[in-house]
Amino acid sequence: MNPYVDQVHPLDDYRLEVVFENGERRIFDVKPYLQRGVFVRLQNRAACRGARVVAGSVEWPGGVDLSYDTLYLEGQPMAGNLAHTAADSALPKVS
Repeated sequence: MNPYVDQVHPLDDYRLEVVFENGERRIFDVKPYLQRGVFVRLQNRAACRGARVVAGSVEWPGGVDLSYDTLYLEGQPMAGNLAHTAADSALPKVS
């Protein structure tokens, strides 16, 4: 079983940085989905940036969602999985 989504960070160019419960970070490209069914709603950049974590997956307003399996299997692992997001750098360091 693949890990659930813990965090999602919308990026430019219809991409998501997805952080899974096991600490892995992957980049998921939403562009291939933008011409399919309900995903056409996400062509609006503001709508696409509305991604949030719901029940271990990613969901957008209006109930458009992707399973954690799709996000994990089709997401590209980040080099070394050591990259940090702008949101992470705002967090205090714990010693």
